[in-house]
Amino acid sequence: MASLTSVIVGAKAKHTATVFWFHGLGDSGAGWSFLAEELSSMFPHVKWVLPNAPMMPITLNQGMRMPAWFDLNGLDRSIAANQDQKGILASMAALNGLIRKEVEEGIPSDRIVVGGFSQGCVLSLLVGLTSEYKFGGVIGCSGWLALADKFPAMASEANKKTPVLMCHGDADPIVQYTFGKESASILEKLGYNIKFNTYRGLVHSASPEELGDIASFIKDRLPPV
Repeated sequence: MASLTSVIVGAKAKHTATVFWFHGLGDSGAGWSFLAEELSSMFPHVKWVLPNAPMMPITLNQGMRMPAWFDLNGLDRSIAANQDQKGILASMAALNGLIRKEVEEGIPSDRIVVGGFSQGCVLSLLVGLTSEYKFGGVIGCSGWLALADKFPAMASEANKKTPVLMCHGDADPIVQYTFGKESASILEKLGYNIKFNTYRGLVHSASPEELGDIASFIKDRLPPV
């Protein structure tokens, strides 16, 4: 995979922490810049990195090319049955490269939060919980744990106790709520520190209540120093 481009929303004050946020299928980093812009006044010390997924053909969408972190064959149980492991691993490697660069530039890994929505949630959970770096926190919204059967062997000890916030609307018609909840249960059974928030009536999108919960999590995990 070629090196990724990113939308960067810089820290408004001295930069001491970074949030990486991974978008969903067909979207871009710019599609989530509202999150960084809304929260930057609350967290002036935080830099936001919103990577752009590469273009690729998506089987679910009749082979149409669009921004994606990996191919999708379906959005029901077929998600788990026929996963694009090669694509997922390639995106994990590319995103890990961006995080490594941030650490090499002087931001301690425990001052980094990784988060994402939908396909981006898949990546935030996998990158966050398999990295050799200990992160400040992991956020996953409206997504699922991919490669669940292989995950225990992939997981690192570094983030076994790192707080993980998972958010899902119970009216999500795209990624079923039960799929997100089951993913949280798998991680809890493996001993992870999971907080799973349910949003009544929320479809496959974010809500003001959810954004407030994300802000509270970041406030707790990346306080000013």
